[in-house]
Amino acid sequence: MHQVCADPRQAETEPPTASSDGAHDERRSAAMLALLSFAMLIVSLDQYIVVVALPDIGRNLGYSPQTLQSVISAYAVASSGFLLFGGRAADLLGRRRMLVTGLAFYAVASLAGGLATGPEAQLPARAVQGLGGALVFPSTLALINTRFAEGHERNRALGIWGGAGAAGLVVGVLLGGVLTRAFGWEAVFLVNVPLAGAAIVLSFRLIDTDNDRDQSRAFDLPGALAATGAITLLVFVLVEGPSFGWQSWQIVSAAAAGLLSSAAFVTIERRSRDPLVPPGLLAKRALAMALVIAFMFMATFGSLLYFLSIYFQDVLGYDPLQTGVAFLLPTAVVVAGSALAGRAVTRFGLRNTLAAALAVGAMGAAAVGLAVSPDGSYSALVPGLVATSIGDGVVFTTMFIAAATGVPDREHGVASGAVSTGSGIGAAVGLALLVLVANSGVQGVVGEPLRIATAEGIATAAFVIAGGIALTLAAALNLRTA
Repeated sequence: MHQVCADPRQAETEPPTASSDGAHDERRSAAMLALLSFAMLIVSLDQYIVVVALPDIGRNLGYSPQTLQSVISAYAVASSGFLLFGGRAADLLGRRRMLVTGLAFYAVASLAGGLATGPEAQLPARAVQGLGGALVFPSTLALINTRFAEGHERNRALGIWGGAGAAGLVVGVLLGGVLTRAFGWEAVFLVNVPLAGAAIVLSFRLIDTDNDRDQSRAFDLPGALAATGAITLLVFVLVEGPSFGWQSWQIVSAAAAGLLSSAAFVTIERRSRDPLVPPGLLAKRALAMALVIAFMFMATFGSLLYFLSIYFQDVLGYDPLQTGVAFLLPTAVVVAGSALAGRAVTRFGLRNTLAAALAVGAMGAAAVGLAVSPDGSYSALVPGLVATSIGDGVVFTTMFIAAATGVPDREHGVASGAVSTGSGIGAAVGLALLVLVANSGVQGVVGEPLRIATAEGIATAAFVIAGGIALTLAAALNLRTA
């Protein structure tokens, strides 16, 4: 018979059982996953939260029509340029440390952006927000990939994290509309301050302290700086080329400097004993394919959000709040698709899940193109919005599952940074090219003809996006995880 303990104090000092330890660890993992998903939501939503506030920002802060797009591009350029740096820093300097640092940058820059009285103060703040995002994004992904075992457990975790990230792109437009209508454009910046502050506090409570740095590994600062310079300059060229003119001295100089930085990066990496991007990392087929898919995902799915926002406001005449409400349906579908993606990958396999999602997304984008017209309605858009949102949510999660497959723990940060860089460059390239397509017929047009030309241009852009998703599908059919 088991002896009954008569002293309650002795019972209280008994060590916890293995089952209680396991339950505690499971609860802690769940809480950490919720925090990392929340941090990812903050970063993701800020890419588009300013979109519906742009007209008000332009009027109040004195932006010209040519410079207003810089409110978005300043964030995109800085974020894309520093993602590899952020991933390397997470691997070597500590993932919790970089997460907290990035969130702090985010909070301070958001405060500065909301209090800005002109472009000269707001654009640097947007760039610092981008830097914060470049530290937060790979840190959250690396923490998930090292905390959860590869396979069903990690797929489920990435499904939740991916749901937050994919939804953030759409929630940003929704929240931006609500905040702009209720409190003014300043709120789309200031809302990040309490959100990032809360995430910082929870990070210290829920994420284990970083281990001491592995002194056998070098940070490769020259390589990180060269990569950051190259990516930042080349993204700047792609984003600002249409505004400055492709033959302007600013664009030509930036392109030349970007190419020189790229050459310097290659030279430095060849000579480094511990290169920023380990040679064998990109040889992993799943990661290499994830880079391609991430680039195409943001060039296509990500760009469609921008054009839908313009369509709702400039063609259908929605105000910021109505525009935000119009994104409620796609937001719900994106979240559901992302959350189910992990289970689908576990059951049907990575390639099959990705291919099916891309096929649905391509059909959805084509349906959106057919529904967009000067006299169109929201109900006509619904079938295309639902299909596109299913593809959006599933692909977002699935491409990061592919990126984590077979990657050693010590390299998850830089692998995450590489894929995130691909998505950032894709966003810049895709939007720059598609804006040219959509705006090809609006020069010199005003009034009702401008509204009609805008609708026609957006419809054409949607068809181009559908074609881009179809090309991504063709590439995804060659995906191998070995």
